[in-house]
Amino acid sequence: MASERSDRVLIFDTTLRDGEQSPGISLNAAEKLEIAQQLARLGVDVIEAGFPITSPGDFEAVQGIARTVEGPVIAGLARTQAADIDAAWGAVKDAERPRIHTFISTSDIHIVHQLQTTREDVVGQARAAVSQARSLVDDVEFSPMDATRSDVEFTAEVVAAAIEEGASTINIPDTVGYTMPNEFSAWLARLYELVPGMKDVVLSVHCHDDLGLAVANSFAGILAGARQVECAINGIGERAGNASLEEIVMLLATRTADIGLRTGVNTRELARTSRLVSRLTGYVVQPNKAIVGRNAFAHESGIHQDGVLKERTTYEIMDATSVGLEANSIVLGKHSGRHALRQALEELGFEVSGQSLNVAFKRFKEIADRKKTVTAMDLEALVTDELRQEIAGYALESYEVHASLAQEPSARVTVGLPDGSSVHGESSGDGPVDSVFRAINRATGVDASLREFRVGAVTEGQDALGEVSVVIETAGESAAGQGVAPDIIEASARAYLRALSVALRRGENAGGALGGGREASAELTRTP
Repeated sequence: MASERSDRVLIFDTTLRDGEQSPGISLNAAEKLEIAQQLARLGVDVIEAGFPITSPGDFEAVQGIARTVEGPVIAGLARTQAADIDAAWGAVKDAERPRIHTFISTSDIHIVHQLQTTREDVVGQARAAVSQARSLVDDVEFSPMDATRSDVEFTAEVVAAAIEEGASTINIPDTVGYTMPNEFSAWLARLYELVPGMKDVVLSVHCHDDLGLAVANSFAGILAGARQVECAINGIGERAGNASLEEIVMLLATRTADIGLRTGVNTRELARTSRLVSRLTGYVVQPNKAIVGRNAFAHESGIHQDGVLKERTTYEIMDATSVGLEANSIVLGKHSGRHALRQALEELGFEVSGQSLNVAFKRFKEIADRKKTVTAMDLEALVTDELRQEIAGYALESYEVHASLAQEPSARVTVGLPDGSSVHGESSGDGPVDSVFRAINRATGVDASLREFRVGAVTEGQDALGEVSVVIETAGESAAGQGVAPDIIEASARAYLRALSVALRRGENAGGALGGGREASAELTRTP
């Protein structure tokens, strides 16, 4: 079936929607916009920017992306409720290429237990929602949620209704990652048989990784005729995550001669995009992650090393440069000025001027005085670290740590509050980092506990910047934060305060006009 269709596979990125639903992730508007701009540079075809009805903040973030980012289609997600459709349209209508993506469950387990309705009502809701969306925008996508656990004949009835009302993309989600590649291929083949109109629309697939099959199932969908794949950078998303964008893209790029399919993605931007998403979400990329993990092109075995030195292709099926993992060149030194910094940032895809440039330059100088050279990866880390300052929350103003073999470690911190005032806190602990975290708790008055703590280096070398990721728990909710600094203790304090800021913002959103964020409604917690 694939040979009968276009050889172009559209990449639908849901990092900012499904990806942000990962536990602990809470991106602010500036961070979402930065990721969206990088996705545009990457060359994805569709950016699902968010779920506008869930909160005023999500609506504003989607609207900001729609008004700013050029190139990709900008999509907003909506349930089959009129208010959702209106919110999605309000958020994406200013985009160069807007899309409304609406969905409703078709599996009996969802219809009975979650929606508490009937099959007949589901067909009616799907028809009405697509009709409403189509009256607002030409580009409408419809998803029968939990399709792979649904009766295919009933799902075909719903899909046919959506196509009749004007849906131009039909997305088939494996919402809970239950199906297997051979089952998925057969299911899609049967759908084509049951719905003649499928030949006139784009078939899309959206697979979750609960059984580790998201990429395999997505690929099976492509071979069955799908020409859009919904995926996320680093595979982030609900529960075990989504199909990994970089893996799908490089699978098609590496085996294009065999399968005759291609994407429009600039693969050399994959590694940079992965690093940006990792830093802003606080989700560290595992070392052995395919394509973008730090070990993806590393060889420890002497036999492998010998082979690669003689001929790279003996053990590498891809070139590291093809995904942007080439050696990190030196960019700037401590004597570099504002113009050199701005030019270097522009080469990396960051546009800064005015006060933003002044702030970046100040931070650069602080780092340059403590490092011999500042590399491209250092600059990426610094700029993305500064984006987190957009969160209206806590800020590290100063810290002191006292530690020796002869006395218990202790710390004193000064923390800036959202209202502009400052507070101080002191505490001892099991070590310098623990002391700082306890001092921050005392200063802010927040009863938070550390759940995860990870530390790494941005680049190699003794003077490398430290990068710390934390996950905290407070008031029964988890929140993640990340910090970058030459000193690990400073980076740890920044990460902890940013996690507290995320938790603070969530607490404020919980009383918003729309009833808070995605946690506020059980119907919003499970999406395609």
